[in-house]
This record gives sequence, structure tokens and C-alpha cells, in this order.
Amino acid sequence: QVQLVESGGGLVQPGGSLRLSCAYSEMAFSMNTVAWYRQAPGQERKWVAEITGGGTTSYLHSVEDRFIISRHNDRNSVDLQMNNLKPEDTAVYYCTVLGTKYWGQGTQVTVSS
Repeated sequence: QVQLVESGGGLVQPGGSLRLSCAYSEMAFSMNTVAWYRQAPGQERKWVAEITGGGTTSYLHSVEDRFIISRHNDRNSVDLQMNNLKPEDTAVYYCTVLGTKYWGQGTQVTVSS
């Protein structure tokens, strides 16, 4: 059974950092583009960042100077390093393998003083 499992969320103060991880069960996904999305209360799910199988990255404009996406094929995972977090980054963060139906269950990130 294919699984994607996010971890690393939590409560952090403005200006703080968190590192999210998305672990996937299929080694075949190492060549797929993996993306992070987020969904704030009352809002639609929004694309945040993605990384291709070759390591090319793309970011939402509002996070491109603060977030770093990376992948680790040796452990079938994609991380999202989030720095200088702002209250508007508060959301449930999800990972997905683009072009498939597979999503993780989400991990809550709350930025608040």
C-alpha cells in the first residue's frame, strides 16, 4: 500500500524554524516530482514548493527566500526547511507526488507568539 507520511509540524514563534519531512513508501517515487501544499482554515489548499526527480526546485513567491525543499532518495523522503516563519504560514501542510492520487495526512504548523 502506497503511503506518504508527513512529520515535523508544531507550534513555533514568529521568526522561528521548522523542518517538515515527507516519507514515501515507494522507491519508484524517487524520480517523480514531489510537492508541498498547505491549507489554512477556511482557505483552499495551496501549492507551496516542489522538487523534481532531478532536483529542480520551485517555490511560492511568498516563501522562496525562507523555505528550502530537498529530497533524500536514500531514505525516500522530501524535506521542507522553513525559516523565519510568519503567522501567515500557519496551516496544515501536505505532501503529494504530482501526477498521482497520493497525499499524506498532513501536519499542523502554527506560528504564534
